[in-house]
Amino acid sequence: MPHERQSEGFAPNPPPRARTAEPPPESTARPEFGTQLPVGQQRVDSRTPFRWLDLIYLLVFYSLAGGVIFFIVAAGALVFFGISPSELKNSTAAWASVLIVSQALLSGATLVFLYVMVRGRSAAPFWQTMGWRGFRSMASSASVVLRYIFGGFALAVVVGWVGNFVGRESGIPMEQLFRSRQSVLLLMALGILVAPVVEETIFRGCIYPVIARKFGISWGIVATGALFGLAHAQQLGGAWGQIGLLICVGIVLTYVRARAGTVAASYLVHLGYNTILFAGFFIATGGLRHLPPT
Repeated sequence: MPHERQSEGFAPNPPPRARTAEPPPESTARPEFGTQLPVGQQRVDSRTPFRWLDLIYLLVFYSLAGGVIFFIVAAGALVFFGISPSELKNSTAAWASVLIVSQALLSGATLVFLYVMVRGRSAAPFWQTMGWRGFRSMASSASVVLRYIFGGFALAVVVGWVGNFVGRESGIPMEQLFRSRQSVLLLMALGILVAPVVEETIFRGCIYPVIARKFGISWGIVATGALFGLAHAQQLGGAWGQIGLLICVGIVLTYVRARAGTVAASYLVHLGYNTILFAGFFIATGGLRHLPPT
């Protein structure tokens, strides 16, 4: 039986294959501000093992542990350094040192508390669960790091300039920490090495995803920034102009975290912000030789 010849240079077309829609890679997803996604479509930013009740647990732990740790540090100063209660009350340097050391220990205890909570809910790595992820689609990590740090520098300059118009109240509790060289050095170490890591983990890694999951990314950014500023209200003694500026700083930091999809971004901005503030104070006081009078 003769075979039919096909046209030269052409092959039979294979049957078309059904194409399945491939979801875009998670690393290229961009936040859609102002939207609340269904549970099955939430961005990775909003996926967190924490619930609203966990935020209450965190607040209660922070408050109780803060008082206990301060008492232990004050007792240690009395036993090991011979600082009497009256001296602790009247000495600005001693009181500030106890306060700063207590805050550093409380920061570490809070991270341990969060770690225990995460391990009780998930087997995922702790830092990744808290929002510390690598940068997405970034060609040069070094350039990205510098960009965010210099962004923090710029933010500090802008906030300092705006602060001239909102007024600077004197006699706020925070000023007492800048009266002695010892307390300033301890505060610099706390503000540069400890505070950015802990505060970003708590606010942008723990609190923000819970709010964003419920109310959407835009409200999550605003609410988390407001909580960040209000958390510093006690240190500022009700100086609402400065508190308002810190709320704005918190909103910027949370926006950076949401936009980049990682707490590492807001951490770098926070690090740059605190660093330039302390560097400016160091220079203005002649290398801490001319501190404000007690």
